[in-house]
Amino acid sequence: MGFMKLLSGATITCLAGAGLVLAADGVRPVVIYDNAATEVTAAPQSFKGLWVTTADLKRTTRFEIKPQGVCRDELCFPLPKGGKDEFVSKAGSTTWFNLGEFSKMLKQPVAYDEKNSAWFIGPMPAAQNEHLQTLDAPNFTLPDMNGKMHSLADFRGKKVMLITWASW
Repeated sequence: MGFMKLLSGATITCLAGAGLVLAADGVRPVVIYDNAATEVTAAPQSFKGLWVTTADLKRTTRFEIKPQGVCRDELCFPLPKGGKDEFVSKAGSTTWFNLGEFSKMLKQPVAYDEKNSAWFIGPMPAAQNEHLQTLDAPNFTLPDMNGKMHSLADFRGKKVMLITWASW
């Protein structure tokens, strides 16, 4: 199992500068977006960061490049006028899109597993903070120290103190 690095939008630029590319060790790159994993075409070695073909962009994220910007259904994000080259590049007959830079622009968290050539792109900030609209924590189910399962929903209306710990 590869080591997962959680990256903020600012760190994506550092990844590109560090020369990380897709398809390390011949592994077909995978992008996980909206909790769905999709194998994508490996970007040319000269491309640094997370670049996908426009066909893979649509298959993976349902976003597509239109004259008004990068769109998914009615949701459209215009690309910066002076920085379009940061997002779109042509190599031969293939048009490539910098999904890593786009995620940075949308403030989506990104994690990259270099060993398995896998990218995880988290939700946009509006989706990340949906529970803040009601101040209700999202439901989850976890075992206690004896293995008995408990759901947060079982305690709705009661005061709950959660103590968490992570080894990473």
